[in-house]
Amino acid sequence: MTINHGMLRHRMALAVALACIGAPAFAQPTFESASPTAGTSTSDKANESADKAMYKAVEYSNKDKKGPTVIVVPGEIKSNNATFTQKFASNNIADFGELELSQANFKVLERSDLGPLLGEFQLAYSMGDPDSARKMLQKGKLKTTKYVVKFDILKAEQVAAAKEGISGRAIGNIIGILGGSRGSYAAGEAVGSVETGAASGVWIIGMRYKIIDANTTEQLAQGYTEEKMEVGAKGTSILGVSSSQEGGITLDGMVQRLVQKSVWEIDAKYK
Repeated sequence: MTINHGMLRHRMALAVALACIGAPAFAQPTFESASPTAGTSTSDKANESADKAMYKAVEYSNKDKKGPTVIVVPGEIKSNNATFTQKFASNNIADFGELELSQANFKVLERSDLGPLLGEFQLAYSMGDPDSARKMLQKGKLKTTKYVVKFDILKAEQVAAAKEGISGRAIGNIIGILGGSRGSYAAGEAVGSVETGAASGVWIIGMRYKIIDANTTEQLAQGYTEEKMEVGAKGTSILGVSSSQEGGITLDGMVQRLVQKSVWEIDAKYK
């Protein structure tokens, strides 16, 4: 029996192609905007600003090395700024800490899985009773813990603000008066209708992290980092046609970036 190798190769290639066509494609889902302004210039500007504020994963330098078992406990918010304290609770920051430490390949014990033990440890530690705190860490799932990590907000304040604006009203009046003609009058009206303005505000937010030895409850290390957060708005109006734009990173986004910077340092130094 003679085997036609060319025909055999052709059939095999056809079978592979058909299998690929029939196989389902597994890709991360994407979603389209349902906004009626999607695709317009205002939408493009808003999305450009939003893209800069979106979550960006950090490539932790020591990620390939498996880290020890850690617990993230809610830290303290020492800022008295009402805007910040209304927006955030210490549990929110601890949630970010658990996420980023997991991304850095630490084994993170979820606070929700520890039950009342974690609350008893926190109470004993905050009351300055290291012996009781140490006993709590020798029970149940806590026995495998090497580090207890906490993230504190030490500073959250608006440190600077600036505004500027231009009104063409005075210049438009001068053009209308000096020109004398109808054209000059129209030009004066156009210039006089120009109104532009811009405002910016800058916050400084500072975060401290602490690493506590789970066996001795002694503090092993701490670090501090700050970031600037700028929010702003600008607007223009000419002959009754106006445009405006505002944006900036949110408080949530800024806190997460501070946690990422802190975890980057923990990953690099304390694995």
